[in-house]
Amino acid sequence: MTSPIDQTPERRGLRRDGSVPIERLGLPPNRINDLYHTFRRVSWTRLIVFLTLVYFGSIALFASLYLLGGDTISGAEPGSFADAFYFSTQTVATIGYGAMTPKGPYANLLVSVEALFGMLYTAMTTGLVFSRFATPTARVVFSHDALITSLNGKPTLVFRLANERSSQIVEARINVTLLRTERTQEGQTMRRLYDLPLARNVSPIFALTWLVMHDIDEKSPLFGMTPEKMKDDQISLIVTLTGIDDTLAATVHARQAYDYNDIKFNRRFVDVLSELPGGGRALDFRKFHTHEEAKPTNPREP
Repeated sequence: MTSPIDQTPERRGLRRDGSVPIERLGLPPNRINDLYHTFRRVSWTRLIVFLTLVYFGSIALFASLYLLGGDTISGAEPGSFADAFYFSTQTVATIGYGAMTPKGPYANLLVSVEALFGMLYTAMTTGLVFSRFATPTARVVFSHDALITSLNGKPTLVFRLANERSSQIVEARINVTLLRTERTQEGQTMRRLYDLPLARNVSPIFALTWLVMHDIDEKSPLFGMTPEKMKDDQISLIVTLTGIDDTLAATVHARQAYDYNDIKFNRRFVDVLSELPGGGRALDFRKFHTHEEAKPTNPREP
């Protein structure tokens, strides 16, 4: 059975961030055991909405249980869901104003259960939120497109990246891998990976911008490529960056993916660095993704 992704003619084998859009089938239903990993990957908006719904939903559930016991709350109007809800809120948050108190064995038992739930919920959400805040991340921006241009008379694949933070990434290392669809002699279709050698793949201090360059010579898997050939071979590039943030003193990483639609021929990036009157330098992110026409370049050129 063909998935909707495969049915799209201009489908992207990889997302922009380098993740793989694939549906996993046939795995055992163990999602409950992997909730922590799921909550670490979900967006902040979805996480906050989910935690809020669980919080108020549990309060409403306990409020309904208080009402099922009849007159179980001293200082509350009998049968009032609002009073039961506010009492449940005070119980789960261990506030205890004293205006409303549990009445009878049923209410006291329910308060004990809700107080235990409140402590566990607070502990789990606190640990989850803290772990997300404490995870070191990189603020690296990649150019939207990769270009094939001429540098020193040679066809060269280039793209650039920049550090958005004022901190520096020490011992930054970048790797570029090319994915290409190939067919074996037996007629089997495979996705092959090729590591692209770079003019420089390590930067001792990554503070401003980095122009990544790969010479397209006879040994390059991009040698002889045209836009049509790239489309036929479903060319994709996976870029990974790792380094140590000098402020966090922790390893950070970033990744980006380009497919054949993102590789432009005979273009060059416009300059984004400029000198300031005081002698410093400025990086203009407004022009970071901008490129212009360059001298025509053929990857077959020597």
